Amino acid sequence: QVELMESGGGLVQAGGSLRLSCTVSRLTTANFASYAMAWFRQVPGKEREGISCVRWPGRPTDRPDSVKGRFTIVRDNANNAVYLQMDSLKPEDTATYYCAANFGGLCGALWYATYQYQHWGQGTQVTVSS
Repeated sequence: QVELMESGGGLVQAGGSLRLSCTVSRLTTANFASYAMAWFRQVPGKEREGISCVRWPGRPTDRPDSVKGRFTIVRDNANNAVYLQMDSLKPEDTATYYCAANFGGLCGALWYATYQYQHWGQGTQVTVSS
């Protein structure tokens, strides 16, 4: 079973930066490049929100307006990893952040639909203080 492990969350002041990491392990027949990778976030009582998706090869999808210009997804095939660089953090960015993997995914028009992803990490908490 493919495993995703997020790390890098924590408490940060508004205006600060964090870099989240997601490493993928226990790949069996498919290699990491076969997966579209995405970051999502969720706050209690709300739906999981897609932040960005990146396939190989390909460019990351557009991000929602709430994070555009501040968050960047980066893929690292050599290390079976995907990162989320978060700058200029705001209190409203406080959430649990999840990475997800979609085997054979293309980061198409519905990349933000959670049902597209077969594998999820356990999440990492990000708290931004004002």
